[in-house]
Amino acid sequence: MTSRVLAVWNPEDQAFWNTEGKSIASRNLWISIPALLLSFAVWMVWSVVVVNLPTIGFPFATDQLFWLAALPGLAGATLRIFYSFMVPIFGGRKWTTISTASLLIPAIGIGFAVRDPGTSYSTFLVLALLCGLGGGNFASSMSNISFFFPQAQKGTALGLNAGLGNLGVSAMQFLVPLAITAGVFGALCGGPQDCVENGVARPMWLQNAGFIWVPFIAASTVAAWFGMNDIASAKASFREQAVIFRRKHNWLMCWLYLGTFGSFIGYSAGLPLLIKSQFPGISPTKYAFLGPLVGALMRPVGGWVADKVGGARVTFWNFIAMAASAAGILAFLPRGGAGGSFAGFLAMFILMFVTTGIGNGSTFRMIPVIFATDRMRDAEGKGPAAQEQAAKDAAKEAAAVIGFSSAFAAYGAFFIPKGFGSSISLTGGPEAALYGFLAFYITCIAVTYWFYSRRNAEMPC
Repeated sequence: MTSRVLAVWNPEDQAFWNTEGKSIASRNLWISIPALLLSFAVWMVWSVVVVNLPTIGFPFATDQLFWLAALPGLAGATLRIFYSFMVPIFGGRKWTTISTASLLIPAIGIGFAVRDPGTSYSTFLVLALLCGLGGGNFASSMSNISFFFPQAQKGTALGLNAGLGNLGVSAMQFLVPLAITAGVFGALCGGPQDCVENGVARPMWLQNAGFIWVPFIAASTVAAWFGMNDIASAKASFREQAVIFRRKHNWLMCWLYLGTFGSFIGYSAGLPLLIKSQFPGISPTKYAFLGPLVGALMRPVGGWVADKVGGARVTFWNFIAMAASAAGILAFLPRGGAGGSFAGFLAMFILMFVTTGIGNGSTFRMIPVIFATDRMRDAEGKGPAAQEQAAKDAAKEAAAVIGFSSAFAAYGAFFIPKGFGSSISLTGGPEAALYGFLAFYITCIAVTYWFYSRRNAEMPC
């Protein structure tokens, strides 16, 4: 049986990789993926819960609901800053176990809170913040998996971990609307609430939105503890990892990943309420899961294509497509409550999600290449020992940047739904927010071109 702490780990050694490394790395990856899927499900479950709160009698205004949809993003992004550095400090196995088990807190809390019609808005605010525990897990999960795979396979491995993990959003948006229509757990989790929508009354078990995840979280926690590994050579203090804050390319990649992942998670959080506010006759739960589904599925594709043709090239053209998608969404919105096309609106949003998935994969392929190139340039001509140390430093820095950039980007889960809410509150529609997002994508095109994708770029990748 493989030791839970891997004293020797060198995935770049082909013989080691073929005999031992590949099977160990694959096992850790396939345990990591469901844990991350559950993290995304719990993080974004609030986007479905808030849509249903008014129908069971909670008298919250539209802006209050957008705040509830946005706060998990704020909490998750902030937690990611700390989670980014936890794997080298605690070890991947230990931290995955702890962080997965923490998901039980908001899952159980939601189940009890929505059953009580007297639950205060402040309590819901606290629960929304606790859902951010799921958001924090992405940073540590991606950092951990980056240590297991050789350079040539990092894009695909990270794409699989993140892409299939991102499926938690669409799985949640598909499963929860079904789970809340029946007493899945019988009397164990309480009776239904009276749901009134468009003048029609029906029973709803909204508590199932939280309780449905509890057995899966417990099983995933056990799998992480008994099936994953810590890597001894991946140990590093916060001080050692903090060198990334002096690296220019850390901040540039944070900006680009905000454009891709920030858009994916922000639109995932905000789309159900946006549909409900702009197309009142449409049930958002029937369509909202489609965007996150295609976005998650396209992430491994983005990583794979980037492995083949280069991350910067894919990222550059992808941001052009994202800008075009934002313009398309604007074109199909209703004006003054009239006109518009839901079919066109939904098609443009699905295209937007496709591009977020591809861009998520390609940007994370860029990071290891950038830092490996940068460190090896510094070690050039200094001998084999310096080059070996440079390779180790590059792996640690790239893992820290992957985690920290995911923290930075996760603020999209707050700013996008809050941007829609503020735009609707101040101007009567979401157009101002979308124009702002379009302008942001243009800056991402410029950064990618100048630093990474043009001929003679500073850091071609």
